[in-house]
Formats: sequence, structure tokens, C-alpha cells
Amino acid sequence: MADVINMLDAKTSLSRLVHELEAGTSREFVIARNGRPAARLPPLETVPLDRNRRIGVAKGRFKVPRDIDRAEALIQELFETL
Repeated sequence: MADVINMLDAKTSLSRLVHELEAGTSREFVIARNGRPAARLPPLETVPLDRNRRIGVAKGRFKVPRDIDRAEALIQELFETL
């Protein structure tokens, strides 16, 4: 069951509410205005990172040309003239 909190308390303690959601000590909050439910504040579902996929995700999808740095001196010169 969700904890019901009035609007003023929610405004003054938002950081604490979010912390409780992140920590898992509360499942969700219902924010009430004048005693009537007005909004629901659930935690975001976290998606675990697939650390093996992040690095090298484009490996094998393109080929870096051998002369990729051939314009490096020209680029440096252009930046230095500004």
C-alpha cells in the first residue's frame, strides 16, 4: 500500500521521499491535495547495465582508414589561427 502524503509535506520533503524510493524503503507515495489523491510518485525501475555490451558496441561495424590522422596538422593549424 502506498504512503499518502499531503502536498505541503511532499514539497518540503521531496529529497527525503526520493531517497526512500531509491533506497527501497518505500514502494510509492500518493500525494494528496485537500485530502484527495492527486498524484502518484512511484520509483523508476532501474535497468541493469550490460557492462559487457557498452564498450566495443560498434566493434567490427566499420573500418578505420589507415590515414585517419593525415589532416591532423591542417586541423591544428586552423585552430591556432583563430
